[in-house]
Amino acid sequence: MLPFGALLIAVSAFMGFALGVQAQGPLSDQECLSCHTNPDLAMTLPSGEPLSLYVDAENYHASIHGTLKVQCVQCHTDISGYPHPPANYTDRRDVTLQNYRTCEGCHADNYRQTLDSMHQVALAGGNRNAAVCTDCHTAHAVTDPTTPRTRIPQTCAQCHSAISDAYIQSVHGEALFNDNNPDVPTCTDCHSAHRISNPTTASFRLQSPELCANCHTDQNIMSKYAISTNVLNTYISDFHGTTVELFARQHPDQATNKPVCYDCHGVHNIKSVSDPASMVATQENLLVTCQRCHPDATTASFTAAWMSHYEASPDKYPLVYYVNLFYWILIPLTIGALLIFIASDVYRRVRQRLAAAKTPAIQKDEG
Repeated sequence: MLPFGALLIAVSAFMGFALGVQAQGPLSDQECLSCHTNPDLAMTLPSGEPLSLYVDAENYHASIHGTLKVQCVQCHTDISGYPHPPANYTDRRDVTLQNYRTCEGCHADNYRQTLDSMHQVALAGGNRNAAVCTDCHTAHAVTDPTTPRTRIPQTCAQCHSAISDAYIQSVHGEALFNDNNPDVPTCTDCHSAHRISNPTTASFRLQSPELCANCHTDQNIMSKYAISTNVLNTYISDFHGTTVELFARQHPDQATNKPVCYDCHGVHNIKSVSDPASMVATQENLLVTCQRCHPDATTASFTAAWMSHYEASPDKYPLVYYVNLFYWILIPLTIGALLIFIASDVYRRVRQRLAAAKTPAIQKDEG
């Protein structure tokens, strides 16, 4: 048993240490990790769920934040010493929802974009599972979300697994996952990363051909795969695309029943046109696709009458080509002949008036 004096000194020293820690400034990363690298460090939330407080120091130091020397207290701004203030969390999801807003401190632009996204709309509507920053980027092991590019659909698959499965089996997904093709689109190319709009609105539908055109009118990309870059022009020149284009310009919020790209080719399950499973691969498949809008279409002649994305040529749709050629010649000739006729008539009238002005008037003999 310690003498009273020694015990008093020990207690005073301990209290002085505790008060010193409590009164000190922001904790260093080393101080944080001295406790939080303990795999057994955890707490039980009011919901009864266990919450691990363990941080893998190696993963953190290898992360983007770690390499940039971002300190723990720059994110955990409510922590200024030890012991920490009481945590006011109800369950594990509440931990995420209370802490993700700290991302705004460094990533203000991206954070503000998320406020207009479908995720934020869902969250505001009461869906606590709607994605927030740390759901996609994690908290302590933040790495480049686009390297490798397969990480993008894998991240989205955490919530959208059925859509991800369809994408992986599509022509785009197969090229990405099997060949690591950098040219194919991933989720964020069509939906963006932070300002994700509602894909079920009329405006998104009307503007969707422009999304497809971002890649399919790019000569540098399409030339690698022998794909025509005229797909948008041929679509717009067709009665389907013409109507959609008019609605997009004049009534962007009004729905139209005319098809856009994904009505015929699919959304996430797009197949190569050479794939027998494609919605447009064969006349039979195409007829089934057309019947979604044209239920009375029952024969192959219906689809044969549609030129799709093909341009008329002597080899492909020669009748259409030669009729177009006839009018390309006839109309300029007709307009040219009309202009020549009008010009000659004006010239004749001007000459007559000038001649009449030079001729002296003949006066009648009054006798």
